[in-house]
Amino acid sequence: MGGSGGGGIPSDNFRKLEDRAKQELKQASREEVSHHVFISFAYEDIDEVNLLRGQTKSDKTDLQFDDYSVKEAFDSTNADYIKRQIREKLDRTSVTVVYLSDICPKSEWVNWEIEESIRRGKGVIGVYKGNAPPANVPRAFAENNCKSVKWSHDELMNAIKEANKKRE
Repeated sequence: MGGSGGGGIPSDNFRKLEDRAKQELKQASREEVSHHVFISFAYEDIDEVNLLRGQTKSDKTDLQFDDYSVKEAFDSTNADYIKRQIREKLDRTSVTVVYLSDICPKSEWVNWEIEESIRRGKGVIGVYKGNAPPANVPRAFAENNCKSVKWSHDELMNAIKEANKKRE
């Protein structure tokens, strides 16, 4: 008893199907609605950032992204350990969103996260609340001529999409 009678797909046809599937997946990934972002912020701005995170989960908006940023401060004073943990999170993202506030430029961690994002080839954009961006922004943000947008669904989503395109 054995099975000698086919039922399999000839290898040429299989390769064509495989190539087509790869193309479909590639196209779908370009059109995905959700983006992988890291939010960089001064810890004193956690309430505002949590509000931003909450708005992205709302069913009433097309602003959606997977947030891989730090939700709670690492329980460590070891800077190398903290940097390693942040790098792992950055590696899962395509764009870093910097929450710009008056406090933000004083944070050495925000500055480092911007620099590290750029070193890793990530798009970096800023988002601010209100009618105008803060007068002062983190040094690395200014030095790299990063774009900032007002905190609105459309502007932020468009900026994330644009920053993602630039890095491709």
